[in-house]
Amino acid sequence: MEDMGGVRALCLKAPPTRDVGYVRRAIGEFLTPFAMLRNLRRSPLAMEKWDGVAWYSPSIFHGYLVSALKKSSRCKGYLIIRDIFPEWAADVGLIGRGLPYRFFAAVARYQYAVADIIGVQTPSNRPYFAAWRQQPGRKLEVLQNWLDKPVKARCPIRVDNTPLTSRRIFVYAGNMGIAQGMDILIDLARQFATRADVGFLFVGRGSEAQRLKNRAQAQGLTNVLFYDEIEPDEIPDLYAQCHAGVVALDPRHKSHNIPGKFLTYMQSGLPVLANVNEGNDLAALIRSEQVGEVCENNQIADLAQLANKLLIQIETDSVLSSRCSRLFAREFSAEQAARQVVRALSA
Repeated sequence: MEDMGGVRALCLKAPPTRDVGYVRRAIGEFLTPFAMLRNLRRSPLAMEKWDGVAWYSPSIFHGYLVSALKKSSRCKGYLIIRDIFPEWAADVGLIGRGLPYRFFAAVARYQYAVADIIGVQTPSNRPYFAAWRQQPGRKLEVLQNWLDKPVKARCPIRVDNTPLTSRRIFVYAGNMGIAQGMDILIDLARQFATRADVGFLFVGRGSEAQRLKNRAQAQGLTNVLFYDEIEPDEIPDLYAQCHAGVVALDPRHKSHNIPGKFLTYMQSGLPVLANVNEGNDLAALIRSEQVGEVCENNQIADLAQLANKLLIQIETDSVLSSRCSRLFAREFSAEQAARQVVRALSA
């Protein structure tokens, strides 16, 4: 049990689900809610009664735990959807639509059935839950992603001490997995290989990180650097050394989301270069708010042209950074998200 800013936080031991293979991760996530409920019943909060339960997906496996909490406290539950799994995994070819897909889909449907309110990331996610919404007493709404104010700490990555010093830096910070479709970013770096004024910085981890690093090295790209994941509080100092943030989503996605890294870029006043699936709501947001450039056709020539356009805009648009910061403050603050969740649970 910890005190985090005046809030009681109870940490419950559960099986590992990070930096493990897909099979171990699936087994670990399946067992996690059972382990959490068992350990909660052994904790100082075992007899606690809750006014409401809010939980986050992924993972899709928390339905059992939330159902138990709701029944014991006779309260409502608010499910925050950030990835529609296993749909996106099937869309990008990570899994087929055979038995594993049907199992995961059944687990996800159970989790949806436990919820009284579901908050999706974008309006285009609403149709997926149309059937769920038909049941009496259920509410579906758009809950924007959010980000709290970080405690600023010095980042160990110092661009001035690297071969990328004095360059305009495109930074990607976050997970590097299949869902991100990041090969086109290595292709983009290759397009800029002859320019001594542009560099690419990749910070994070994931199933594709080492392969992407090896690919950049095999192509002899001297304008690319890879670093391991850093602490969240070090992100603002990293971004202060960069000029544009990069977002990548596999073009085979059919669902919509606003990646957390987009929020971190906006919070730090960094315009964004995005390569996303066609029709993604993020594309419309970037264009309407004029906070960067976005490619929806996954064509390297178009993405390179947009990167050049953004570099020029960074030099000439004196209020570009402030537009990014204002968008974050208006749409993606933690305070706004918290008020919306509490309002829905209290209704």
